[in-house]
Amino acid sequence: MLTVYTDDHHLHHGRCELINGQLMPCFEMPSRADHVLARVKARELGPVQPPSDHGLGPIARVHSADYLTFFQGAWARWQAMGQDGDLLPFTWPARTLRRVKPQGLHGELGYYSFDAGAPITAGTWQAAYSAAQVALTAQAHIQSGADSDVMGGYFYLNNAAIAAQAFLDQGRQRVAILDVDYHHGNGTQAIFYDRSDVFFTSIHGDPANEFPFFLGYADETACAAIDSYAAEVLVVSLGVDTFKQDPISQFTLDSGDYLAMGARIAALGLPTLFVMEGGYAVEEIGINALTSSPA
Repeated sequence: MLTVYTDDHHLHHGRCELINGQLMPCFEMPSRADHVLARVKARELGPVQPPSDHGLGPIARVHSADYLTFFQGAWARWQAMGQDGDLLPFTWPARTLRRVKPQGLHGELGYYSFDAGAPITAGTWQAAYSAAQVALTAQAHIQSGADSDVMGGYFYLNNAAIAAQAFLDQGRQRVAILDVDYHHGNGTQAIFYDRSDVFFTSIHGDPANEFPFFLGYADETACAAIDSYAAEVLVVSLGVDTFKQDPISQFTLDSGDYLAMGARIAALGLPTLFVMEGGYAVEEIGINALTSSPA
C-alpha cells in the first residue's frame, strides 16, 4: 500500500475555534496526521512518498476562482490590518439578509464560511494546497494502475472532490465517493448532487441535532448503492470521529469496528483512494484509520 504524505500539514495549527459560545483550542491539530503516519510505518504497510505538484488547475475544477483568490490572499490582508491572531468569521448571510459578496475582509470571510471552526493562519493556504496535492498524487497513482492510500489536510479545500473530478477529467466515467466521517459531507454532496458521473453517499449523525445541521437529511439520499452504481473507482472520505472516545461526536464504535468497515470497503473490489478527514481522539487515530483502510 502506498501512502502519500506531506509535512506541510504542520503549517496550519489554529489557536482557537468557536464552540458552545467559547473560544476553545482547535480539535484539528497537526499531531492527528503524525499519529496516522507513525502507525503506517509501525505496521510496515509500504512506501511513504511526498506529493508532486499538480498545480492549481485541478483544484479550480471544484472550487470557484473567487473563493481561491480570497483564500490565498486572506492572511496577507489580515496582516496588513496589523493583526497576527487567527482569522475567524463573525458575521454570515442569514436567511433574512441578501447573499451578496462584500468587499471588506470580514464580510468576505463570512460570505465564504459557514462556521467559526476553520481559522485561517499564516500557513493555512499552503497546508491546504499541499493536502490537495497529496490527494491528486494518490489519484494519479490509482489512475496509472497502482493501489494507493492518502492522508493529510484540513477542510478548506475538498480533497475528495478534487480527486474525484481528476479521475473524471482523466477518462473515468463513473466515480463513487463514500464518506464515513461522523459529520455529513455537505460540501461533497453540494458539488456532485445533480450529477450522474459521481455517486456520493455519506454515513453520519442526524443533522437535526448534529453539525452541520442544514444538510444531510434522509430525503437527500441517492437511489442506488455503490455496488449497483458500477463505479470504476472509489474515493473514501475517511473520518474516524465515529470512535466511542471522540470528544466532539456521539457514535460509539470500537477500534475493531473499523476493521469490519475496512473489510466491507475491500469487498467492493474497486481501486480505492482514502482521504484522511475527521477523528479527534488523537491517541487512537492511527489505529482506527489503519484498520479502516484495507491494504
